[in-house]
Amino acid sequence: MARYDIPLSLMKLFGALRTVAVFETTKGALVLLVGFDLLSLVHHDIQQAAEHLLAHTHLNPASRYPHIFIDLANQLTNTRLLLIAAGAGVYSLVRFIEAYGLWRARRWAQWFAAASGAIYVPFELFELYERVTWLSLGALTLNLAIVAFMLYHLFHAGDKKIANAPSSS
Repeated sequence: MARYDIPLSLMKLFGALRTVAVFETTKGALVLLVGFDLLSLVHHDIQQAAEHLLAHTHLNPASRYPHIFIDLANQLTNTRLLLIAAGAGVYSLVRFIEAYGLWRARRWAQWFAAASGAIYVPFELFELYERVTWLSLGALTLNLAIVAFMLYHLFHAGDKKIANAPSSS
């Protein structure tokens, strides 16, 4: 089927799927960068790096969150850094695989996107319960929108539309 023979509503669907794919790719890339940054700290004085970061950002190390940050830095060992970096790599790989599936309008990726987005909802609700911020409200709203979109499409679009998905990249 030629691309121009695909109904406009279906093209909008593919555009939305690709938007979510780009979002997932971005999340994966950011976490991968953090993982590489953590790897760069192996065999270095992590507490000194944390204190330097706080001084650079002009944060008071005695206040609550910077103090928690310093305490966590004190507990990091090279082994823990390697494990966290490996976890970041696995998380990124999962996000990239999901993004590929969404870009190609694969049904399994839509199920995965709905499930992986739904996992975060209870944590985001708890975060809002603890303290309402624009960031936590925005994260919950975006996550719920993605989950709702995926579930709506999965239950209402049907297999026949996915079968007509454009196969070009």
